[in-house]
Amino acid sequence: MLDLTTEFGRRVARRLEEEPVIWLTTIGHDLSPQPRPVWFWWDGESFLIYSRPNTHKLRHIARNPKVALNLDGDGRGGDIVVFTGEAQVAQDGPSADQVPAYVEKYRAGFARLQMSPEEFAGSYSVPVRVRPISLRGH
Repeated sequence: MLDLTTEFGRRVARRLEEEPVIWLTTIGHDLSPQPRPVWFWWDGESFLIYSRPNTHKLRHIARNPKVALNLDGDGRGGDIVVFTGEAQVAQDGPSADQVPAYVEKYRAGFARLQMSPEEFAGSYSVPVRVRPISLRGH
């Protein structure tokens, strides 16, 4: 789905590696979009996001797995990256502290939260996997 041979594809791949936050938009019970910033790991095929248990986003995903993910633009209408996809709780997914690349990416974030990777994994214990279906942007 992500063609890394294009200028856009190379830029998206770089941003997925470097950006700390992606916006996850779920569909609320009243069918309204519910965007929220989340930490993520892109493994080249899907996004891995961790949630606290019993959150609105998990209830939304259980009712309707269709989601959107977008990276912040450049503030002038450019550098737009939007994925649509399907999310599901990854029942057998690894805990956050068991994903070395995730731990490395968010080491400073854990410190800012005054949490170890193990403490973060204990609080954000629900892995959510988002499989992208489409990508658009410029």
